[in-house]
Amino acid sequence: MADDDFEPKLGRIGSKRERSYLQRVLQSAAREGARHAKSAGRFSGSRIGRGAGVGRVLGSRDRLAAYRSRRVIVQARIVKLAGKGIANARAHLRYIQRDGVTREGAPGELFDRDQEKVNGKEFIDRADGDRHQFRFIVSPEDGEQYQDLKPFVRRLMERMEKDLGTKLDWVAANHYNTGHPHAHIVVRGKDEMGKDLIVAREYITHGMRERAAEIVSLDFGPRSDLEVLNKFHSEMTQERFTSIDRDLLRTADGDRIVAAVATKAYDQTLRAGRLQKLGRLALAAEIAPGRWRLSPDLEATLRAIGERGDIIKTMHRELAREKIERGISDYAIYDPADGSAGRLVGRVVGQGMSDELYERRYLIVDGVDGRTHYVDVKLTDPHTLPSDGGIVAVDPLKASLKPSDRTIAEVAAANHGLYSATLHALHDPSASPEFVLSHIRRLEALRRAGLGAERHGDGDWTIPTDHLAQVERHEQTQLRFRPVQIEMLSPLGLERQIGVEGATWLDRELTSPSVDAFRDAGFGHDVHDALSRRRQWLVAQGFAQERDGRTVFPSGMVTELQRRELATEGSKLAAGRGLSYRSTARGDPVEGIYKRKVDLASGRFAVIENGHELTLVPWRPVIENTIGREVSGVMRGDTVSWTLGRQRSGPSIS
Repeated sequence: MADDDFEPKLGRIGSKRERSYLQRVLQSAAREGARHAKSAGRFSGSRIGRGAGVGRVLGSRDRLAAYRSRRVIVQARIVKLAGKGIANARAHLRYIQRDGVTREGAPGELFDRDQEKVNGKEFIDRADGDRHQFRFIVSPEDGEQYQDLKPFVRRLMERMEKDLGTKLDWVAANHYNTGHPHAHIVVRGKDEMGKDLIVAREYITHGMRERAAEIVSLDFGPRSDLEVLNKFHSEMTQERFTSIDRDLLRTADGDRIVAAVATKAYDQTLRAGRLQKLGRLALAAEIAPGRWRLSPDLEATLRAIGERGDIIKTMHRELAREKIERGISDYAIYDPADGSAGRLVGRVVGQGMSDELYERRYLIVDGVDGRTHYVDVKLTDPHTLPSDGGIVAVDPLKASLKPSDRTIAEVAAANHGLYSATLHALHDPSASPEFVLSHIRRLEALRRAGLGAERHGDGDWTIPTDHLAQVERHEQTQLRFRPVQIEMLSPLGLERQIGVEGATWLDRELTSPSVDAFRDAGFGHDVHDALSRRRQWLVAQGFAQERDGRTVFPSGMVTELQRRELATEGSKLAAGRGLSYRSTARGDPVEGIYKRKVDLASGRFAVIENGHELTLVPWRPVIENTIGREVSGVMRGDTVSWTLGRQRSGPSIS
């Protein structure tokens, strides 16, 4: 066929073939979207929900307008209230109302749109049964210029109500205890009609922040061009991820190559200066005049450097508050994921929240190795931590199966998937009742965590065939929330331990066959001195003897010191309540109402009252939520096996 004989055959617009192809494309896209949504496993609110249009509009402002606007940082979190969620919501309200958050150092107070002081219990009671709640932290960059943040918060919430088209049920508390005053806002997950409140992701990520920035800009005026330029010039040399870095990554090509040139002179100056700084940090390399290749790890590295800088500032602030002098070379960050990380023993010199929104905690531990350590304890229960000055031991946790998990699986495999105390005893006749009971407690803990073990009314358990695999995945997940184990060695500081009649941590160190190695520097030096003074006190009081130039400690010295302290302190507490004090021994039952915990030289103890007697027993975190309620248990040496609550199968032991 000659070229000029070619006759193209053009189909009609909207022909069946074209529609079919379009349909296939749309169907494929829909399937991909559905698959992606399913894999996400949770609702995002990115496309539906209130405020989606407003959020997109506010988030699309021009670049310079955003720079001139007053900056406001907004952190948001959506919290499910199912299960233990409502209890956690109560704990969150208690946290934002804690002591020392106002300008005067007083406890925080909740407020809403109309009231200056709100009852948090009433708010939580209204939220009981809600599917979720919203938590926000709003921190204006110029927040220190506000004498009171309440009017700002109320105006922000009023604008949010207009944007979302519904009244909001909210409470808030203002904090002034950091360098940046901020507000904690808690919003119920219900609209004014009582339906689930769904807020679009665009509004949460953009709209709320822009509305807050508008209010601050109206109050103090927009930032001048000079203020904007000064901000960018300060960013050029910062060792953290900045807005200039974000712009460089946005304009880089597929090979991560970016040019220093820009249409505006000041933009080019900023880009060129920042690229030079990145080059010195080995995060960018100049491949030609004015052309740079960015490191693939640029953002992650800069964020890590910035975080380390913040940690060092935190450590310096806490040490300065306690008037402790340490060189910067003695600062260390405790990393439990590091294979070389071992046990850290030291004094707590500071603690706080590294992330208030997610309630992640940190400790500053002045170690016996002569260094000061920053420890990210994440979601560790604060009840388990001593006050500042107390002595702790920090151990890295590993995601591994417990021996009890394997034993449970063995018993179930031999009994058609069933486990019980009776079957365990038949499987291993040498197992003591206490040992079997520890396996029941393990199953109860796993059941509360949502794992597949099912408890029956007769005390039997159905153990799934993949029980060990489930437990291993669970333990791996738990490391994200609790990477370390905190053991409280003493709630008292060194000075209070030296001359007290009680079983102190110093006594246990003096009588230990393998004394920990303490570096004679920093806190290690303080421990050396305290051990020497405690040894002299014990000899002077007749608890120890000097023989042939060495100190001899009787085998029962520590036990006797603890008995004396408990008898003295228990009698004082009992007399104040018009009760008598009763001591306990191994195997004794413990019954009564848990009143509170007390910190003694011998450790932390729970106060149990049963109407006419008061008892002091070793405290465990598991009973803290039962304060004011009836508890029972059995003494097991230096601890108590508690029986808390009753289920269909009998007592639930934790």
